[in-house]
Formats: sequence, structure tokens, C-alpha cells
Amino acid sequence: MQSSPHGLTRFNTLPAIEAERALLTCCGSLHWARRLVAHRPYPDLDALLAAADEAVYDFAPADLDEALSRETLSLPPHGSYSVAHTALGAAHSAYESRFGHAFVICLDGYGPDEALDQLLAGIRSRLGNDPEEERVLSWDELRRLARGRLARLVRSLDARTEPQEAIDPQEPADSGRPDSASDSPYVAV
Repeated sequence: MQSSPHGLTRFNTLPAIEAERALLTCCGSLHWARRLVAHRPYPDLDALLAAADEAVYDFAPADLDEALSRETLSLPPHGSYSVAHTALGAAHSAYESRFGHAFVICLDGYGPDEALDQLLAGIRSRLGNDPEEERVLSWDELRRLARGRLARLVRSLDARTEPQEAIDPQEPADSGRPDSASDSPYVAV
């Protein structure tokens, strides 16, 4: 994955608390964020993403629970309400009731027009999973979401003149959350 070294340099040199706060917009596990901060500096984006993957692979059950508890329902853009959105809300409620956390899915490769259909198909198909099988699937989808969010975070640090602008906790830096760009393939629902 390509990225300008400038954004990564900014990430590598952020004060630990600011880097941790920025990382928590990518994945809601404090242990994950602290681990990535502790292993800085990263020579390139691929090394950072590999470290992020490894940190997710090493999640204890409590880390996964924490990260999943911080995921929220991502709603389609305003003005695009349809029957499908009502179906999505109902399916998400059923999912959350069954599994106790938000539905997470990475929609890489799907355009905005296909994303809602894939989202509905994914949530409906996974509602039939047993809890342990769904936990494994959620864990992998969360890992994929975190990778995309982390790559965008580094790019956003490259595009800003002041690092603090990119990590304002009041302005989410990820996609897949309610305030994120609607054209992103990463969705937490």
C-alpha cells in the first residue's frame, strides 16, 4: 500500500497520547492502540499495517469485546432513505440482540451503489451463525476495518499542516462510522 512518508513520519513523532487517541478512531481497543504506539517508529505503511494485523491477531477476548463495543451503526447518507434502510435497521437490531455488539463488515471492492445490498446480504447471512463462529468473523472484519482506517489516518496526517487537526477526537478520522465519507468501502454497522 502506497503512502507518502510524510504522514507516517508525523504519526511516528506524535506524542504518545495523541497517537493513541488517533489510533482509537481506527480500532476501539486500548491495548491495540497502546501496542502500536509502543512499537513506533515504523519504516513504512506496510510495516505499520502488519503490526496492526498482528496486534489484532493477538487480541484477548476482552480486547475484542472492547473494540466491538465501540463500533456503531453506520447509516447511509442523508437523503438516501429507502425501504432497504428500514430493513438494515431491523436486521442490525436482530443482530445486536443475538450477538451483543454492532455488526461489522469490510466492503472493499464494492461501490456505494452495491454497498447497501452487500451489507444487507452480509448481515442476513451471518444472523444464522452460532456465537463462536460469528465472533471469529467479526474479529476478522474488525481487523480489515482497522487496516483501512489506519491507512486513511496516515494519509490524513500527510494532508494536514498541523497533526492535531488530523486527530481531533470530535472529528472522526475513519470511515464506516456515521460522520465518515459515504464513498468508503469500510463499514461498521
